[in-house]
This record gives sequence, structure tokens and C-alpha cells, in this order.
Amino acid sequence: MVAAAAGGRPSPSPSPQEQPQPPSGGSPGQIRCEDALSVCSKLCYGIGGAPNQVASSAASFFLQIYLLDIALITPLHASLVFFIGRACGAASDPIAGFFINKSKWTKIGRLMPWLLGCTPFLIVSYFLLWYLPPFISARVVWYLVFYCLYQALSTLFQVSYSSLTMFLTTEQKDRDSATAYRMTFEVLGTLVGAALQGQIVASAHAPDHCQYNNSIESLYSTSIRENISTIHDLSHGRKLYMITAGTIGGIYLVGSAALFFGVKEKIDPYALETDRRIPFFEGHKLALKFGPYVKFTTSFLLISTAVQLEQSNFVLFCTHAADLHSHFQNLVVTILVSATLSIPFWQWFLRHFGKKSAACGISWMIPFAIMLVTIPNVFLAYMVAFVSGLSTAASMLLPWSMLPDIVDHFRVQNPHSTGHETIFYSSYVFFAKISSGIGLGISFSTLDLAGYKSRACKQSSSVVIVLKVLIGAIPAILILLGLFILYFYPINEKSRKETKYALENLRRNYPSIEMIPENEENTSM
Repeated sequence: MVAAAAGGRPSPSPSPQEQPQPPSGGSPGQIRCEDALSVCSKLCYGIGGAPNQVASSAASFFLQIYLLDIALITPLHASLVFFIGRACGAASDPIAGFFINKSKWTKIGRLMPWLLGCTPFLIVSYFLLWYLPPFISARVVWYLVFYCLYQALSTLFQVSYSSLTMFLTTEQKDRDSATAYRMTFEVLGTLVGAALQGQIVASAHAPDHCQYNNSIESLYSTSIRENISTIHDLSHGRKLYMITAGTIGGIYLVGSAALFFGVKEKIDPYALETDRRIPFFEGHKLALKFGPYVKFTTSFLLISTAVQLEQSNFVLFCTHAADLHSHFQNLVVTILVSATLSIPFWQWFLRHFGKKSAACGISWMIPFAIMLVTIPNVFLAYMVAFVSGLSTAASMLLPWSMLPDIVDHFRVQNPHSTGHETIFYSSYVFFAKISSGIGLGISFSTLDLAGYKSRACKQSSSVVIVLKVLIGAIPAILILLGLFILYFYPINEKSRKETKYALENLRRNYPSIEMIPENEENTSM
């Protein structure tokens, strides 16, 4: 966003290096012609978010089975690691939002220092999360500490990165396009994470350890647990997981470089000269009272919890309930390839038919998942994986495409406030982590009650039933309930256009710096 220099007009086509970036302002005409995002900026923005999804995908699909079958932690202890870790990540959201909201602009922006500063610590915590310590008795404490650190730092990165959407441009079309680029790379990152991890560590979960079954069956005996390394050598699996952790750490460095060199923050493009910054906790209260945001958040929390349950239990289901242990890595790749390729389709669909209409695609996975649970076979499993990828893409794209509309809608109703962008994004991530933590905690606890035994060649019938319920019935109920709540979400395509027009009027009537001369006000309408 570029305003005229004192006493002069901007040149007809200034180069990016010559364009100053004042705190805000300019006429709507200037916003339209000079605030457009280049394809390069969108690509770099998308690449910057991919590493966090690579790591998240690897953890979502494989951390559960790693803790149970490699680290040899009981399901109850694993549930504590997941629940407390997610709770730490959730608690980090308002804290991260508070400090980001208080931070001042620097030469590289207000959000970029947070993104770049947390990356080295995030890499170290992620690497140590997959390290198998030599001691056994306090192993659960090791994973609890580093999972909490990873969740907290990942949250700080994600809040900063997702909030950056609002500081790229004021144009709804460009923001939606940037979000589509972002989601394409995030789904691609999810694919890379799951495929990389799956293909490398697949041999670590091959059933060649069954000759040790008599010893493993008594795994929950303390003496057996402390001597498990002498019963079955796990060094092969440990080495494979360390290789993938180091590789993903390198991917983080590539993403940070793309953000630093390819993305430029606009200095609060929504700020007006009469603005006042909303106090952080007052902003949270306003957000939680804002009707569209409450309906949106409740709906997608249910949906995201369903998708998280499906992802985290899919490998266990294929291994122990469907006799598909030799196919699980290929099934995971099928899900994510389908999701990656369908992102452009969903972007086209929501642009032509509306974002609420696109939400129907999330429900496509339900009948196929139920069929897989009742009639498990290889062909049906790949069909379910393909359709689940379509639904996963819709569930990932829609919330981040709809959240900027909510922020704009709130701004129209609170025209002289600023600083609320980070509040909305951090609040959503906070509730998402809480809900997924509760869902995973219940999942692990249920498996423990059903009698899940680590590295057992065959699980009991009660464990098989629990895995089928966690893959089929519970996600179906959560998705349907979430879509029912989303039906009452009030922001549609008509209200989006009205909001856009109202924001343009605000920026026209309350310029943030110099009053733009009348003959320059609508140069490119």
C-alpha cells in the first residue's frame, strides 16, 4: 500500500524497490493496482508454511505407533504425552498472540522476526522428539518434555504464519489466492511428511518380530520392559526415525529462507488514523462473543477433531484391524496425493459456488470409511484413501479461507480498532489444539482400556473393535454435527461483497496519513 509522497504524485508504474510502505492508507484505487500480490510472493508464502505441515503430518500419522512400538510406552502414558503436549500447544496460542500483538514493527516486519526466531529451536525440539533415550524408567518424561516444547514452538510459528495472510494484501481475491497457494503447499507438505516418514520407517513396523511374541505378550511386566532391548533389537527402527527427523529439520531451513527472501509484510494495511489497538484479553472476549466466529470455530473444531482421529489411528487400523500392514504407507500417500491434487478444484469450487457449499465435500469420506470398517479389503482401502484425500483437502482449505472473511466482518462492525487479526487466528488455533488433544487423549485411553499391547503380532478383538469405531463411527458423527452447525454460519458471498465495499469506504473516508487529493482518489476503480 503506497501513499503519495508529500507534495507529489506517485509515478505511474513504480518499481517494488521504489515503493515506500507507510503505516497504511491510500485510496481504494491505489490498493487495487499496487497491492496486488505477485506469483513469486504467493509461491514463497506457500513454501514457508510447508515445513510445519511436513513435521505435523509425520507426527500425526506416526508418533502414536512410534511411542507404542518403538519407545515402548504404554497407551496410558502415551495418552498423557499427547494430551499434555496438545494442552501446552493450546496454552501457547494466547501467549504467542499476546506477545506478537505487543511487538513493534521492524525492518523485516512484525511477524517475520517471530517466524525466523523460533525456527532453530523448533528444529532441535522436533529432532529430540524422535530420539530414543538410553534410559527406560523416565522415558515418558523425555517425550512429554520435548513434545510440549515442539507443540509450543510449532504453535508460535503457526500463529505468526497464519496471521501473515492479513498483512499481505487487502484484496479478498488476492488473499483467497494466497490462501490457496498456502494450502496447496501445506497439503503437499503433509504428503511429503507422511510419504517420507512412511517409506523410510515402514520396515521398522514389519511383522518380523513375531518370533519374540511370547516375550512381548508380557511386555507390561516391569522386568520384561527394562530388558526389552535384549529381547528384541530396536536399533534399526530408532535409526530410521532419526534419519527422517534430521531430514525434516533441513526442510524447515528451506521454508524459512523462502519466507525471508520472498515475502514482504505490509505495515498494517487496515489501520486508520483514528484507530486504537484492542487490548489483548478484551479482544479475546469480543472474539468469543462474535456470532460468526463462534459458529465457525465450533463447526471446524468438530471437523478437525474427526480428521485428526482418522489420521492418528489410520496406521494402527491398517496394521491391526484390516490386515493391511504391507499397504499402509501407500494408502497414506494415496490420501495425501488426492488431497494435494484436489486443492485447485476446491479453490475453483468455492469461488464459483461459495465457501459454505464447498463444505459438503468434507462429508464424502463418511460412507467410504464405514464401508472400509465393515468390509476391509485392499481395493476398497485405496478407494477410501482417495475419497478421504478429497475431504481432507476441503477441511484444510476452508477454515483458513473463511477466517479472513470473519476478520473483515468484525472490522466493519468495529471500524476504529486494530490488532484483532492475531487474536482471531491465535484463538482458533488454541481451540483446535484443545479439541484435538482431548480427542487423541480419549483415543489412547480407549485403546489402553481395550488392552492394546505394544508390538503384539495380533491384538485382541476388543482392540480391533475400538480401532473400527475410532476410524468410522466417531469421525462420521463429529463431521455431521460440525456441518450442521456450519449451516447457520451467516457470512455468504453476498455479505462478503458488502463487507468489501464497506472496508473500501472506510479506507476512503478515514485515510491514515495524508488526505489523498480528490482527483487521485479513484484512479483505478
